Formats: sequence, structure tokens, C-alpha cells
Amino acid sequence: MNCDLTQRYVPGYLDGELDLVRTIETESHLKGCPTCAQELETLKALRAALQRSSLAYAAPAVSRERIQSSLRASSRADVRESKPSWWPSLDIWQFASAFALLVLISITGWQFTARFRAPSGDQQIAAEVFASHVRSLEANHLMDVASTDQHTVKPWFDGKLDFSPPVEDLASEGFPLVGGRLDYLEGREVAALVYQRRKHFINVFVWPGSAETNSTPAIQSRQGYNIMRWSRGGFQFWTVSDVAASDLAEFARLLQVRTR
Repeated sequence: MNCDLTQRYVPGYLDGELDLVRTIETESHLKGCPTCAQELETLKALRAALQRSSLAYAAPAVSRERIQSSLRASSRADVRESKPSWWPSLDIWQFASAFALLVLISITGWQFTARFRAPSGDQQIAAEVFASHVRSLEANHLMDVASTDQHTVKPWFDGKLDFSPPVEDLASEGFPLVGGRLDYLEGREVAALVYQRRKHFINVFVWPGSAETNSTPAIQSRQGYNIMRWSRGGFQFWTVSDVAASDLAEFARLLQVRTR
């Protein structure tokens, strides 16, 4: 997980609103990144400051003079009437109410801003897909089953998932299948199929979707990687790689044709 992604998740992490996968990824990044750890500490300090009962500031001189004048008037009224009188002015209470409202608006605005910055559903999936791809390369856990034979890779998922992912061999088109593994996205286990384009790896994440919905591929870029998503034949497909966008688009086209 990179710093930009982590800092977007920090407010949700602080409020305990992230799912298990994002929580683990965020904690792992925070342990090794002083910059993001400082961002977390800053938000903690802000929340603690807003929760303290000592939030106050000196009243303006005009307000102090008004209060003192009211007290003096009240004292003179007590002497003349020889009986208790009601507080002669409500200005101090109005001032206190305004200040409390200001604090409430500040807290609400901060919480709203933190949630407004949270990524949308597709953005969250794209972030998870990107993180899983990078993690599979860095952690040397690209494949649980290494094989160029689709008839070896596809049966390997049997009993490990509650669905049977489509597995195609595109070696003749320049995108050979090299293996697969189990991964975790959107709060569930998914199939991760691994293809190769020259010396570049392509991760394809597959899980069940709506059988009635087919969508054309949409592409986006993230830190030098290209990400595409589409739905076909009752499955959701997300693919990510550092190959050229044109190569990834051609790969997605070929895979769509095979999975109709």
C-alpha cells in the first residue's frame, strides 16, 4: 500500500470503519512509514483536542465589560429591592451557546470531510486490485499453482472457491497463462489468474457478478500501472499490469471473446 492510499484510509482506520483487509494493509504500512504514522498521530491529536472540555478562549474586552456592568446593575437592584433578582442579561448565555455551536459545527465538518474523501466503490476495488498486484510481486507470492496448462489451473480452484472461474489460454495471441492463486477482494475470496506479456505479469481477478449485466472494459492508470474492469458471463473481471495500455486493452478484448 502506498502513502497516498494509506492517507486516504487513515480517517476510516482511526474511526474503526475499515474492513479486515484494509485494516491489516494500513497497519502494515503505518509500521514502516514515518510520514503516514505522523498523519495518524496528527488526526489523533486533533480528535483528542476536540473532545477535551478545556476548549475555551478569553472573552473579548467588550463582552467582559458588558458582563461586569450587568453584575454591577444586578447588585444595585438587590440593594434597592432587598430580594433576589433574575440574572439581568442573557448575553453570556448567548455567547456560550454560540461557542458550543461553533465547536459542534467544527467537529461535524471534520467528520464529514474525512468521509467525503473516502473513495467510491469502484475506486476502493481499484485500490485493492492495485495493492494486491503490487503485493504479489513484492512478496514473491504471485502463484499458488504454476502451470501454463488451463486444464491444470482451473481444477486447482475446485473446492477452494464457491465458484469455478473461467480459465483461458491465450498463448497463441502472445499472452500465455502461467498460473493462479487465491486472493481476497471486496470482503471475499477471489480467483487470481496470472498471465504474461513478454517479461511483464498480468493479474486477472475474477469473482461472480450479475448474470444479466455485461459491461465493456474501462481503463484507468495508477502509479504507472494500468487497470481495467468489465463484467461478462456472470463474472466480474479486474486486470492490472504495467504493460502498455494498448497491450492490456488487447488482452481484455481477447479474454472477453473467450468468455462469452
